[in-house]
Amino acid sequence: MPERRTTPRKNISFYMRVLNDDTGEILGHMVEVSSIGLRLETVAPLPLNKDYYMRLELTPDLGTVPYIVFLARTKWCKIDEILPNLYRVGFELLEILPEDKDVFLRVLRKYGN
Repeated sequence: MPERRTTPRKNISFYMRVLNDDTGEILGHMVEVSSIGLRLETVAPLPLNKDYYMRLELTPDLGTVPYIVFLARTKWCKIDEILPNLYRVGFELLEILPEDKDVFLRVLRKYGN
């Protein structure tokens, strides 16, 4: 399948847990990020085109708040080729407050490689 991304993405070198802000359940952890989306590694498949209010837990060096919340939509979901008990799930950012977007981009700069 040809690559359809137009925005560069970076692997995350630090474990960053992401929760469903509505339920408090762990969705997975962030393994890739770009300015317009992210990829999670999850233990279960997630439905396509579903919107989630996501809570990204932050380290103290990223800001003064313990987490940020944003709205993202699942765009694709695939079984991991190396670890078939995990899933790779791509999300598109839909809504994020300007101050939280600054923190999100700080994550990209600080932990992306």
